[in-house]
Amino acid sequence: MELIEALRSTGAIRRFTEEPVADELLYRVLDDARFSPSGGNRQAWHVIVVHDAEQRRAIRDHYLDAWHDYVAHLLAGVIPFSPLADEADRAAALAQRDAAEAMSRPDGFAESLDRVPVMLVICANLHDLAATDRDLDRYQLVGGASIYPFVWNILLAAHEYGLGGVMTTIATRNEERVRETLAIPPTHAVASIVVLGHPEKRHTRLVRKKVETFTTVDSFDGPTFNPAT
Repeated sequence: MELIEALRSTGAIRRFTEEPVADELLYRVLDDARFSPSGGNRQAWHVIVVHDAEQRRAIRDHYLDAWHDYVAHLLAGVIPFSPLADEADRAAALAQRDAAEAMSRPDGFAESLDRVPVMLVICANLHDLAATDRDLDRYQLVGGASIYPFVWNILLAAHEYGLGGVMTTIATRNEERVRETLAIPPTHAVASIVVLGHPEKRHTRLVRKKVETFTTVDSFDGPTFNPAT
């Protein structure tokens, strides 16, 4: 697949056929994904391939609990877990928790997470992250730059081999439970759960904002960047 085509067509896939994914193919995906950049080339990721059915069900339960909180935020009309949320936003979301649970359906992605063809839990070695925003008085973000390019490479490589998938961070809300289920040491954070499989349907047209909507010149409030104007 051409690189530009891959960049423009690797959408989130959450529904899969029943066709299994061989470990040999998954190995090829990870073997290609490992060439992503990382701070100091420290490659601070650790991948757990979750095969065990009991562990999968436990991860599903941790995920589903957090998913209900996510939906509750949506029902309250607020951005889920926004770092800038205030107490009123949190209270509004909490009030919608029961309604969010009532919307649960057996064939939903969260409810059936344990049955995905491939479940990967991506951990980040906190010792190896150069988190330059560590001491700033705001939400910490920069450390992820050494982890999420690898996660994205997994999805790109999977696409090349005819697979699809999605990375999700919902379960990190219940990180301690995930940590206990998979014996993850305290030196590592749960960065993402990545699921892969053969897509039921491949997206052919992704919708994204135009460059002009998020790019300015010389300052945050500068003129829109558009060489054609």
